[in-house]
Amino acid sequence: MANQGAPERRPGIPGTPGGQPRGRGLSMRTRQLFWVWGFLALPVLFYGVIRFYPTLNAFWLSLTDWDLMSEPEFIGIDNYTRMFSDPEFWKVFRNTFTYLIVGTPISLVLSFLIAFALDRIRFGHTFLRALYFLPYITTASAMAWVWRWFYQPAPIGFINDLLGRVGIPQMAFLNSTTWALPSIMVTAIWAGLGFQIIIFMAGLRAIPTTYYEAARIDGLGEASILRRITLPLLKPTTVFLVVFSSIGFLRIFDQVYNMTTNDPGGPLGSTKPLVLMIYQTAFSSYEMGYAAAQTVVLFTILLCVSLLQLWLLRER
Repeated sequence: MANQGAPERRPGIPGTPGGQPRGRGLSMRTRQLFWVWGFLALPVLFYGVIRFYPTLNAFWLSLTDWDLMSEPEFIGIDNYTRMFSDPEFWKVFRNTFTYLIVGTPISLVLSFLIAFALDRIRFGHTFLRALYFLPYITTASAMAWVWRWFYQPAPIGFINDLLGRVGIPQMAFLNSTTWALPSIMVTAIWAGLGFQIIIFMAGLRAIPTTYYEAARIDGLGEASILRRITLPLLKPTTVFLVVFSSIGFLRIFDQVYNMTTNDPGGPLGSTKPLVLMIYQTAFSSYEMGYAAAQTVVLFTILLCVSLLQLWLLRER
């Protein structure tokens, strides 16, 4: 009777009202997020300073007249007006997209065919894979000079000497406005082929063999297996390589600069890409504002091409 009306006491941790546990600070999830962002803070900060700040600063410099010797002078969109009215810019623009439109599909098709064949080779597989990858790790300038030697007139040039032996007239590869750009494109495709082959082979090895076994049990031929199984399952790999290769061809510089040293981008500007034009504008003419405007255009092209390809090749 004495306990009637007394508040009911719930069992719990002693010393706490109503048996509720004392506060323990941050939750486990919050602690994990804290540590994750703690480890990522320095790389993110470094990437922001190295990448994002120069990019944003380029947009500002593109609106100025700056020669490195004086303070930048704001001139609005004059650099863009000058650039879009310059016939040389449009010629360079066309060259750049020629590298992209022709080089990207050829390199992807060749690399896939070679990777597809290597995936079925058992004897000497590792050696052949390393042999194809070797050009990718070779110094770009050294590789370009070797190919430049190949393209020289006979008897110095290996290719023209070989053509002469079989009765074919010599070709002015790097001295022809018609053949100079394709000659450099062959070098660029050959240089990046090894990386694409390795990535395609990794994608092929990632496809479960059970799919192929089931398809063969169902009576599908090799062509049908390739079309219905291999290519669809390689789509993520293909998307990555399309974007990666496109960026590489849009930013081509080393091969052009080293193979046309006497007249960079020549003959008559027939091989000059946008990156080389930016380099010459900035470090030969010291027109940093104008070069920044060209850089902004290149950045916009890279962004639009990459987003367009990702949209076209997205999962449906």
